[in-house]
Amino acid sequence: MLPSTSVNSLVQGNGVLNSRDAARHTAGAKRYKYLRRLFRFRQMDFEFAAWQMLYLFTSPQRVYRNFHYRKQTKDQWARDDPAFLVLLSIWLCDCVGVGLLIATLMWFISNKYLVKRQSRDYDVEWGYAFDVHLNAFYPLLVILHFIQLFFINHVILTDTFIGYLVGNTLWLVAVGYYIYVTFLGYSALPFLKNTVILLYPFAPLILLYGLSLALGWNFTHTLCSFYKYRVK
Repeated sequence: MLPSTSVNSLVQGNGVLNSRDAARHTAGAKRYKYLRRLFRFRQMDFEFAAWQMLYLFTSPQRVYRNFHYRKQTKDQWARDDPAFLVLLSIWLCDCVGVGLLIATLMWFISNKYLVKRQSRDYDVEWGYAFDVHLNAFYPLLVILHFIQLFFINHVILTDTFIGYLVGNTLWLVAVGYYIYVTFLGYSALPFLKNTVILLYPFAPLILLYGLSLALGWNFTHTLCSFYKYRVK
């Protein structure tokens, strides 16, 4: 099974597209179906979405294997059920707006520079790029906005080495998780090349982490001070 919707696969023996199949495979039709289900909560599979959230922590590869299965059964990489988006929106609504920008940027970069020359009939679906962002953003969100809360007052904001060690390490793990899950998402598409470059941000991330420890720079403390200044 080839990894993306191909126009060639919709051509009949006489060289004419089957109009029904063509309509079903258009990006507009997929987008309309997804948006139409956005407010039909009874039709959403929240249990499966919660299962995916769990495995994004324990085994993110299993999540992307499900994307392969969806491609084989429904002929699209992107989720057709917005349940994951709804659950994630409960955690932080702002991530949707940021995700639109990041997904659009990654969609452009991947289609412009990462598609193999012999696979020009295939492209990365914008919806898939958005799904990759949601998958990668969820662990980051939980680490920084949930797990970090248990340490923020009594450990991280104490102006000690242990404080910025714990705080900055949580940031390292959170951002590192985002980079890794994003890499898994695009490397799962066999028509893309050189996806290993998506792991390159690990180098400046680790360098910044080391410098922060050496200079005593507490990321969380800086962010809290920034928000406090904005409130005033």
